[in-house]
Amino acid sequence: MEAKTKTIEQFKLHERDTGSADVQIALLTERINHLTEHLQKNKKDHGSRRGLLMMVGQRRRLLDYLHNTDVNRYQAITKKLKLRH
Repeated sequence: MEAKTKTIEQFKLHERDTGSADVQIALLTERINHLTEHLQKNKKDHGSRRGLLMMVGQRRRLLDYLHNTDVNRYQAITKKLKLRH
């Protein structure tokens, strides 16, 4: 919970922001990274693998939305999270 709050603080656009595309992308990236480590140790955990693929797809859709609406924010968040674009 502490890591989630810290991530929200870093990526929020205004004081009460908890659900903007930037925040959602950052939270999904954090969960994806954690789950990737888990799956490297537990190769047969197919349920978690499916969840990971769904999260990656959701993040991709949010990144596409951000790219279509505000290219500067898209570039900033991909650079900050070290994502390929």
